[in-house]
Amino acid sequence: MFDHVTIRVSDRGASVRFYDTVLGAIGIERTAPGEHYPEWDEFSLAAAGADKPVTRGLHIGFGAKSRDDVDVFWRSGVDAGFESDGEPGPRPIYGDDYYGGFLLDPDGNSIEAVHFEGSLTGAVDHLWIRVADVQASKRFYETIAPHAHIALGTDGPERAGFNGPAGSFSVLSGDHVTENLHMALPASENQAVDDFHKAALDAGYRDNGEPGERPEYHPGYYGAFVLDPDGNNIELVNHNR
Repeated sequence: MFDHVTIRVSDRGASVRFYDTVLGAIGIERTAPGEHYPEWDEFSLAAAGADKPVTRGLHIGFGAKSRDDVDVFWRSGVDAGFESDGEPGPRPIYGDDYYGGFLLDPDGNSIEAVHFEGSLTGAVDHLWIRVADVQASKRFYETIAPHAHIALGTDGPERAGFNGPAGSFSVLSGDHVTENLHMALPASENQAVDDFHKAALDAGYRDNGEPGERPEYHPGYYGAFVLDPDGNNIELVNHNR
């Protein structure tokens, strides 16, 4: 579902150590050292700055191969001195066979290893994005849904969930709104990127980068950027590979 998810961090070295420790423990190895963007497949970090603040209030769930791997993820983090956000165990509120363990990264984001039937092993399984107004955020994502190949699933006053071909994200109410997230969804043709951008702007949402090639990322990279109602940077990208 996710082309890439990028968060901005206050201390790049500390965050790299955290994610190397806990993701490496469940077989998700760093795929690119990245002078600016260290990557673990579709997940990456960027250093925060005065004009690009730290990402806060985000929940990321990474798929684990087994319940034992969830336990290993959590224990490796706690043993390395990182803070627990919930011991491993069943979470029947999310599903009959849902098993998760939670840690806090150095900037306080909630990071989970999760296993259930159909969870995405070794990848970002889901995001939980806390928002100021669930219905306003739902309208935004419904606007871009036809171009991003996502569809509304869960639909309630406190949470709206969107599903892709694999994986999901939810917008939900909370005391602390998620800030400064970058979420990129994949497209298979440039026209979809153009249509995504136009649909968002026609609906009154804010532009954050018009459609076009970004050769600084790689030749053929064609993307467009808009801001969701809480100011998160949402992209549709076609890699033309």
